[in-house]
Amino acid sequence: METGTKDGTGRPEWVRLPGGLLGLRRLLLVLWTVPPAVVSAVVPALLWGPVWAVCGVFWLAVLAWGWWLLERNWRSWRYAERADDLLIGRGVLWREETVVPYGRMQLVEVASGPLERRFGLASLQLHTAAAATDAKIPGLAPAEAERLRDRLTELGEARSAGL
Repeated sequence: METGTKDGTGRPEWVRLPGGLLGLRRLLLVLWTVPPAVVSAVVPALLWGPVWAVCGVFWLAVLAWGWWLLERNWRSWRYAERADDLLIGRGVLWREETVVPYGRMQLVEVASGPLERRFGLASLQLHTAAAATDAKIPGLAPAEAERLRDRLTELGEARSAGL
């Protein structure tokens, strides 16, 4: 059976991202929409009367819409390790599937900013010979990101040695 496939059919065995990325993005959404909602409700209510507090509803609608969109986007991210390449899929309306051959990888980085570390997340960045095929997998558990980095580096070295 080929690596990364189910029951020998050749279809990739997709791995979804953990929920921490969704939590982080939703926190950022709340931080960017709640303060304007409060200001746009309180200031008009104080200046022109309580009826004008309805101005804050716009930001609450943006929050609800963003909440839903973020979940759909998070669900769309997936990756699969195959025998000769790594597949990365994403997108809701415009779906993208990136194929990164192991032999074309030049650099594999694991990065984790302060917010990502707080949520126990890391991102895997793949650099290839062609800049257009650089790929990123956000929101991985740090241990999984490091495992992938080590595996992809090992497979990349093995494939490029045969060139």
